[in-house]
Amino acid sequence: MKGMQPIDWAVLPLYLIGITLLGAWTARRVKSSSDFFMPRRFGKAMMITFAFGTGTSSDQAVTVASKTLTDGLSAIWWQWVWLPATPFYWLLAPIFRRLRATTTADVYELRYDRSVGVLFAVVGVVGMAVKIGLLLKGAGAMIDSCTAGAIDANVAILITTALFLIYGMAGGLGAAVVTDFVQGLMTVLFSFLLLPFVLQATGGLEGVRETVGAHNPQMLSLLAPTKINTFFVIMYSIQLLVGIVAQPFIMGVCGAGRTEMDGRVGFMVGNIVKRICTIAWSITSLAAVAWYLNQNIDLATVEPDHLYGEVARAFLPGIFPGLLGIFLACLLASIMSSCDAIMISGAALVTENLYRPLRPNRPDTHYVGVGRLTAAAIVAVGVWFAFWVPSVIDALNIWLKIAPLVGIAFWIGLFWRRATPAGAWAGTLAAMAVWLLATLPAVATWLAGFPLLRSMGVVSVASDGAASVGDAWTSVAYLSAGVLGCVLVSLVTPRTRAEKLQRFYDLTRTPVQAGEVVEAPCTMPVGVAAPSRRMLIQGAGLEVPVPSAVSVAGFLAGWVMVAALVGGFLAIIG
Repeated sequence: MKGMQPIDWAVLPLYLIGITLLGAWTARRVKSSSDFFMPRRFGKAMMITFAFGTGTSSDQAVTVASKTLTDGLSAIWWQWVWLPATPFYWLLAPIFRRLRATTTADVYELRYDRSVGVLFAVVGVVGMAVKIGLLLKGAGAMIDSCTAGAIDANVAILITTALFLIYGMAGGLGAAVVTDFVQGLMTVLFSFLLLPFVLQATGGLEGVRETVGAHNPQMLSLLAPTKINTFFVIMYSIQLLVGIVAQPFIMGVCGAGRTEMDGRVGFMVGNIVKRICTIAWSITSLAAVAWYLNQNIDLATVEPDHLYGEVARAFLPGIFPGLLGIFLACLLASIMSSCDAIMISGAALVTENLYRPLRPNRPDTHYVGVGRLTAAAIVAVGVWFAFWVPSVIDALNIWLKIAPLVGIAFWIGLFWRRATPAGAWAGTLAAMAVWLLATLPAVATWLAGFPLLRSMGVVSVASDGAASVGDAWTSVAYLSAGVLGCVLVSLVTPRTRAEKLQRFYDLTRTPVQAGEVVEAPCTMPVGVAAPSRRMLIQGAGLEVPVPSAVSVAGFLAGWVMVAALVGGFLAIIG
């Protein structure tokens, strides 16, 4: 296999220096902490690329490729499990924008109390550090394999970290939005760059199907009965919908737009573009498997996290000089475009929800400085996690389960007035406890003693006798525990003050006006009164408003796009 050539080494620094300068240039617009943490000035195009860039990175291609090596096409669901949740983004975006918050912890404090806001901030910061570690882990594996070890994975992690720290600490969320516009386009290029060349070398899709089908026909199935089956997809999709509201960076994805429609279009369309790119990753990975088989290479000898990068190194240098360097630049763009926004979201939680209440009435420049230092600290924890976690899949599985812990309280509090702060704490702690129990070998071994649970797939026993609880069943258990804990404890603890609740619900139901100014987080603009809303469901504390025509139309359009993606993918792969 050919490696990096001089022209490839020349391309990389040009891109990296350019994007770092672009991000740092936006620092001139940072005049206050709101400019740093939550600028509300971007239109639809910027919000689409921001949502796409923040949520899309090369570690996801690594994840899909890694599992494709063993599971085939069904591995696409490691990223497509978000697909059924995507139409709901159209409904969630205006709610987040109307809350007029700087961080999601502001919302939890308003709906419940200060303690729940702190709880969210702590869990959120942990989740953001883990996410950064996941992104860097994937980047390290990809760069190491692309360069045949010329750039060590650990060195790649440190270099990438230093670059997005420079412009992210300087320009805040605004820098993330601006650089994501460029880096989002680069990520699309990264997703499709390798595909035509690998397909050509393996006889096109027909050749890939023949080669892989002869090796293992189940690898051509979109669902694998014993691994990624329908139950897995359903439960992970529910888990991720519960958790999406508690991802701290989602406040920026929905709230940095000028209007509600900017947030709606950006959030849903940006993620639809991501699912299209996932198709490219999946087909490229399956073609890579066929290529390995045609080379008579034993798949068991291939390092799963290195599959995508090794194929890029095998094909791109011989096609056009510098193409591998462009591929690597696109790869780094996809990582940096996610890490910068995630870093700022975590820093906002610490600064606005943990530090400011303890040190109030300081100059705005003081809080911006604290935010910059906090961002560096969160990234440092993320780097440690990247070095500690064994693989990208392990990191992904940990991250996916963090946000739903506190997401349960958001959903229940959004529709049920009776939810209390004690209930929010109980639900979070109950879910956390059940998740941790499910990971203990002793618990899995005990459950394996029940034949019914083994037959249902709740627990499986490996050839070496080690028992483990299924990922999907872990989701069922800890989400159920969280909901029950929140509801039951809420029913026996004092109600939240009516006026506090009313402020929360008034905000969610009051559309954002053009040019309105948010003077303080989670407050109504001066002179604006909350409109009355008809209820679709009302009783026993439940309140579900009648959706607007725009909400219904966009929600249905989202499902049409989801169906088109799945149907189109099935048609492509035959």
